[in-house]
Amino acid sequence: MAQCDSHGEPASLLHLWFLLGFFAVQWKTVLAAYMLYTVSGIGVTAGSHRLWSHKSYKAKLPYRIMVMIFQTMAFQNDIFDWARDHRMHHKYSETTADPHDATRGFFFSHVGWLLVRKHPDVRNKGKNIDMSDLLADPVVRFQRRYYFPLMLSLCFILPAVLPWWLWEETLWNAFVVCSLTRYCFTLNMTWLVNSAAHIWGNRPYDRHISPRQNLVTIVGAHGEGFHNYHHTFPYDYRTSELGCRINTTTWFIDFFAWLGQVYDRKEVPTNVVERRMERTGDGSRGLTAGTRSW
Repeated sequence: MAQCDSHGEPASLLHLWFLLGFFAVQWKTVLAAYMLYTVSGIGVTAGSHRLWSHKSYKAKLPYRIMVMIFQTMAFQNDIFDWARDHRMHHKYSETTADPHDATRGFFFSHVGWLLVRKHPDVRNKGKNIDMSDLLADPVVRFQRRYYFPLMLSLCFILPAVLPWWLWEETLWNAFVVCSLTRYCFTLNMTWLVNSAAHIWGNRPYDRHISPRQNLVTIVGAHGEGFHNYHHTFPYDYRTSELGCRINTTTWFIDFFAWLGQVYDRKEVPTNVVERRMERTGDGSRGLTAGTRSW
């Protein structure tokens, strides 16, 4: 029979406090957590991913400052580190130089890669990745210089203080729901792109690579789950297949293009995509049976 140790009671109380806080929370606080999950996720997808990692579109200073703030709220490393790792992921995908090499299993590609030392190939080959474009951006430099206080304020302190201040939510409830729960959920949605979207789904654009079209990450990661398309055409700002409209990040970018803050959006011509599907695809078209389990 399993025996309780001295840590059992505090751990039980911690979980009880969490549950009591979550179920006692005001609906406005839950709505705020959802909004924070959305904007922080957009900061990663539209910012550190599509703008700074791939340079798939250009943006004016006010937009770059805004998405930098959103990206900092997500607390997934600063833009420079995030983009460097992502450029490594594309250049050396599923090799020992890929920071979250999916061939090492679901757990490693999901979160394990953050719990161990980087493979020597990641460190050595990472030195050859050109990051001069990011170092030339004052927004990226500012965030990198002041990352810790910015992250602490935007990811944890403000999300807890604002509900307490604006509608008298308890500080504990606001912290648990808007800071911790929202942060953990956003992290896992991003990580699923590295793990689940390399395992489950179909490959309509290139059957010879591992990345898949994955419905859960399409919805949960704001359009990032069209992963087979993205690895086939990484410079397309939409990162999505033809005709699909479930792409929150693309809507966001297009809206700010309409406002004049975003320009030079790169797209792959439809005929090029269709020819590639015929040549290397797995025969499926878009979101087919390959993604229904996810």
